[in-house]
Amino acid sequence: MGNTLFQEALRLDSEATLFINGLHTSWTDPVWQFLSSPIIWFVLCIPMVAYSFLRLGWKRGLITFVALLLTVGLCGQTARLVKLGLERLRPCWDEDLLEAGLRVLEGKGGDFGFFSAHAANAMGLAVCSFLCFRFDRRRQYRGYAWLAFILAFLIGISRIFVGKHYLGDVMAGFLVGLAAGWLFAFLARLVMKRLPPSGEET
Repeated sequence: MGNTLFQEALRLDSEATLFINGLHTSWTDPVWQFLSSPIIWFVLCIPMVAYSFLRLGWKRGLITFVALLLTVGLCGQTARLVKLGLERLRPCWDEDLLEAGLRVLEGKGGDFGFFSAHAANAMGLAVCSFLCFRFDRRRQYRGYAWLAFILAFLIGISRIFVGKHYLGDVMAGFLVGLAAGWLFAFLARLVMKRLPPSGEET
């Protein structure tokens, strides 16, 4: 019974992935490729770090920067270990999906894809930065939250459109990123509470 349910879940995941992957136009393909490319991390991280120091001061900005690094480190290493442990092939290596019309817009990369490090890192950075920014209650960060979480979502989904991950890979990555981002933001805020108010930093 358990094995049957597991196989059914994998089948549904494959069908959902194939459906999402097929939702494309000639002008959206470059967008998904850009969101999936290494350059997106510079687009995401450099403004995020600069914003941290600008809005929180150098001490809290440095603490936030370290928390972001730890979040990315935990997400990346956890993804690597899980991929090697579970050995779930990426959809781009599945001949049945390729024959069914799966589109692959970039190099296939490594064999295994569960879970998506892109999705985990993007969501982890969004969660960690937003929670750290909220420590400064003098300012509102609702606009930043919308931007950060929407971009994180698009980065994760882009991995389906380029053919590198299943929907399940991406959703699991989001959950890991959420947990990692919350953990290091929580620890960072504990440290920040020991600092004087931002205006009194020396």
